[in-house]
Amino acid sequence: MQRLDMNCLGLRAAQAEAACGEDAIGRVASQYRDGYKVWTEQGEVMAVIAGRLRHAAFRPAEFPAVGDFVLLEPNPAGPALIRQVLPRHSALIRRAAGTAGQEQMIAANLDTVFICMALNGDYNPRRLERYLSLVWDSGALPVVVLTKTDLCDDLAAKLAEISFSACGAPVLPVCSLEQDGAAVLTEYLEPGRTVAFIGSSGVGKSTLINRLLGSDELASGGLRRDGKGRHTTTRREMIVLPGGGIVIDTPGMRELALEGADLAAAFADIAELAADCRFSDCTHEREPDCAVLQAVAEGRLPAARLDSWRKLRQESRYAGLNSRQIEEEKTTVMFAAVGGRKNARQLMKNANRKRGL
Repeated sequence: MQRLDMNCLGLRAAQAEAACGEDAIGRVASQYRDGYKVWTEQGEVMAVIAGRLRHAAFRPAEFPAVGDFVLLEPNPAGPALIRQVLPRHSALIRRAAGTAGQEQMIAANLDTVFICMALNGDYNPRRLERYLSLVWDSGALPVVVLTKTDLCDDLAAKLAEISFSACGAPVLPVCSLEQDGAAVLTEYLEPGRTVAFIGSSGVGKSTLINRLLGSDELASGGLRRDGKGRHTTTRREMIVLPGGGIVIDTPGMRELALEGADLAAAFADIAELAADCRFSDCTHEREPDCAVLQAVAEGRLPAARLDSWRKLRQESRYAGLNSRQIEEEKTTVMFAAVGGRKNARQLMKNANRKRGL
């Protein structure tokens, strides 16, 4: 690999200032079971985590991830040593499926995240809301990319529905079968800018990246007989495009558990309505003078969208808690409507007095 300029790879001034000593700066291009491929100004090197960093990291998100800028110590006897992860300006994190609060880094230092959803059996506005919450929370800009438009008979209706759910995030319909199908994405791929493609398997992420590369460098697997996508990308990998933009391809995600969620951004319409609720801590369940419930009753807000907000709010509330903590949180929520446990006890005493108990 030829020599690379770290500024052209997206290094920001604040990150460069955080680097100290004589260690070289590199950017993690891909991650393997036993190490990392890192791009440096001298070229591509293999690296492993230094012992001090391994022992100092308490959470999975503190370890290097694809897209991270790191400080490297050369090691003539083997792989270079990653001594430090430089500050991130964004971090895309999810909770690993099937785990209790175990976070999983998807990628770091992203400027834009393309949320890809196909207009076939993969179409699911509620799942899109989960992706939007995840991306808004990361610090990157979400862009919704609707693929396989050639398979959609009601494109205008789908665009209207997704634009409503996207709450201001750009929505781009594309057809990856066309030679210039990915052209609409290029405005986000300026030199030094980093984007990631996320979405379910089989939605056309690898095909779009191939269009941007101008070659079939990445394998694309299409759909299985049951309509679900095949996993063709098996690990996260960073790619430099001919125009200088940087792309991170990610494996398809069939499950998306949230480690953090920016519901205020992903559900900006609900947040705006909530400002007119009678109570500042309104849960939009049964409270009087709830502007959100009124909008649902008047047809200005789809009931399904409010249900999705409630589900994600509850999931986000319980993220990272063990079973005992979850039960305690549920109890707190249960008594919140009457002003807490202490007030609930007083209400019970008053009720018992009235009943002569």
